[in-house]
Amino acid sequence: MAEDHESHARVRVRRRGDDHARRPRDSGLAQGNFPAILKRSLKPVEPLNPEQLDAVHRASITILEDIGIEFMGAKARAAFAKAGAKVDDGTGIVRIPEALISEALKTAPRSFALTPRNPARRIELGGDALAFSLVAGPPTVEDRVNGRRPGNLEDYRRLIQLAQSFDIIHLIGNQPTAPQELPAQSRHLDCYLANVTYSDKVYHCTAIGAERALDGIDMAAIARGLTREDLVTDPSCITIISVNSPRRFDEAMSDGLMAMAEWGQASVITPFTLMGAMAPVSLAAALAQQNAEALAGITLTQLTRPGAPVVYGAFTSNVDLRSGAPAFGTAENARATLIGGQLARRYNLPYRASNASASNAVDAQAAYESEMSLWSSVLGGANLVYHGAGWMEGGLTASFEKIVLDVEMLHLMAGLVQPFDISDAELGLDAQREVAPGGHFFGAQHTLARYQTAFHKPLIADWRSYPNWAADGGHDATARATAIWQQALNAYVAPQLDPGIKEALDAFVMKRKEERRTAQD
Repeated sequence: MAEDHESHARVRVRRRGDDHARRPRDSGLAQGNFPAILKRSLKPVEPLNPEQLDAVHRASITILEDIGIEFMGAKARAAFAKAGAKVDDGTGIVRIPEALISEALKTAPRSFALTPRNPARRIELGGDALAFSLVAGPPTVEDRVNGRRPGNLEDYRRLIQLAQSFDIIHLIGNQPTAPQELPAQSRHLDCYLANVTYSDKVYHCTAIGAERALDGIDMAAIARGLTREDLVTDPSCITIISVNSPRRFDEAMSDGLMAMAEWGQASVITPFTLMGAMAPVSLAAALAQQNAEALAGITLTQLTRPGAPVVYGAFTSNVDLRSGAPAFGTAENARATLIGGQLARRYNLPYRASNASASNAVDAQAAYESEMSLWSSVLGGANLVYHGAGWMEGGLTASFEKIVLDVEMLHLMAGLVQPFDISDAELGLDAQREVAPGGHFFGAQHTLARYQTAFHKPLIADWRSYPNWAADGGHDATARATAIWQQALNAYVAPQLDPGIKEALDAFVMKRKEERRTAQD
């Protein structure tokens, strides 16, 4: 790479993982007693039998070999042509033989880890690991105190602070809101800087073109006291490559994908297959298209760098055929998510799904659509649940109250997948001997020994009797969520960041902004 990424030099700091891992200030918020890396103890649900799954695979191969995928980027087409695919530079159509896909799948890793500036926040993707991200991409933000408004840098920073405040949010997605007052060509730099200043978790690189992706990689390296080269075998960053369904990868996205793969960072290939709009109306046809598009992007990562970390992404849902509006949390959406997991496991790849809702308010619809999304994601074997907290209006709005509501549901999902303990102590026969028939177990030794940790402590749920709840103001869940995000922000303390690293990050941002301004002129 010609860019002078060595100019910010290797900033070395003494590792203080234990200091980083300490919570600097007790927020008083229920966090749940979960391991840093969640592991699913439940077997995934598999709706399709082997013959049905193979039929989807075969249909996908027909799309790839006979119909083709459009790659608008010349660099991507050249990589496919060199590997033996049939490339039409006039139309951009690439026809990929099954043998080429099979070879790519041999080098794609089954699992991998991403390490942010705080090694205690390391995440794993693949196998039984499970991670949740903050909402990503909305142009609008909303809360009950300040109302609905365009995305801006102040709210961006507050969203990052909320992500840092809740341990169940494991990584930051791509721009939880877009700071629209900042220049489009350089706002990603301000976002990356906020990510590493206000949080110490894994973050998403914007892959609209190679430069934005490389800026994110370089800043992750600086934040760890490393160089870009160091991250090739010790990745920190992840990106989402959203296919322009049906069957199109635009140039910026394929260039960004190839930059991420070249430098050993993770890419999630996610077709945007809405049945009835960007995919055929039937579930089987949409899944075949999703699978073909995902395999095409996955193959490109391995042509760029064999062994580059890559994730099979699924985002198949339906539209309302009366209005054309996207729908999420539907039965069709849930079924597609479950089957997407089967396809990812067929290819031995990590799997991404989403927590999504089309509701315009933080209400019962928002809750049940997200619950449907989460159930199918977790029971479908997803390793990464993207948009895990805060998604509203089909992705148009990041909601502060919805973050809190989702965090409660993520806690419940994390509790669901915990290993089962059927030891003699847990079977509690001594408690049965202690308590007489018709008695109660409140005062049993078995209960007293587990009093503090026996059950999930809710963040938002109110289990008091109606008279006590009403006497305390009768606040519903959304109102309680408002108080909770305010409490979280009030208690927030920025994670420790070495002053030398902060100075290097600021200098990098200033330098890159100037370079981008000069390039525009």
